[in-house]
Amino acid sequence: VVILEIAETPLREIKNRLKFMIDVGLDYLTLARKAGTLSGGESQRIRLASQIGSRLVGTLYILDEPTIGLHQKDNAKLIKTLHNLRDLGNTIIVVEHDEETIRSSDYLVDFGPAAGVHGGKIVASGPLPEIFALKNANSLTLDYLRRKKSIPVPVKRRTITKNHDYLKIRGASANNLKNLNVDIPLRRFTAVSGVSGSGKSTLVYDVIYKALANKFNGAAYRVGAHKAILGLEYINRVINIDQSPIGRTPRSNPATYVGAWTFVRDLFAGTPDARVRGYKPGRFSFNVPGGRCENCEGHGV
Repeated sequence: VVILEIAETPLREIKNRLKFMIDVGLDYLTLARKAGTLSGGESQRIRLASQIGSRLVGTLYILDEPTIGLHQKDNAKLIKTLHNLRDLGNTIIVVEHDEETIRSSDYLVDFGPAAGVHGGKIVASGPLPEIFALKNANSLTLDYLRRKKSIPVPVKRRTITKNHDYLKIRGASANNLKNLNVDIPLRRFTAVSGVSGSGKSTLVYDVIYKALANKFNGAAYRVGAHKAILGLEYINRVINIDQSPIGRTPRSNPATYVGAWTFVRDLFAGTPDARVRGYKPGRFSFNVPGGRCENCEGHGV
């Protein structure tokens, strides 16, 4: 009895968070599952469970695009959970592009009318469905929600001939893949779809990307289990674009990502004073004491 009294609070927290994971469709995960093997959608929902699974009351929750990485099947479960949190007496603010989430909200604040210097204004705001009755709102969001604007499905698509070149994956069985044989046409735009956790990232990243990166980029990844990958003679390079941060530090920005600062550092390192003192380009990083402005410590202000 004493042990149960001591454990009451942590057990309640654990049960609430496990219930959240079940509610958003993660009931199939085992406790022994390694975090590195989770898909993007699974990781996203577990992060949500750690933050909003405790079911606090009188709390303001701010979620920045919580549906990223989720299949539409899981969106409805997440929205239902957010509604339950609201009904407990909490306030939920969600930054979102997903139509289903927007339509499920009680109140909409739409920014625009465009991006950058053309944005920064509230072009429409109000309760749903009242906001849909606004006549002259300069809102792209409302135009698409009302179906005044749409992205048309291409009328004509390029056909794939029988003698087309393919990247052929044979016997992929990493994680939960069931000995898959997949043919991916080359020089075509191929989408890999399916519910969150069904094995998409395992096939594309753990098997295909890692195998090709080892061959073409000199990497040393541990490749997901497979029997063979055929058609490599048609490829000479592989590039992986994921959702990782664009730089190693919080100060990184688009100029860091496209390599602009490399030329700036080279310029500084090429000055006569820098050459006399033996300063290399690395000294002129924002993050290195001495080469940066010590007054602002590289913050630029």
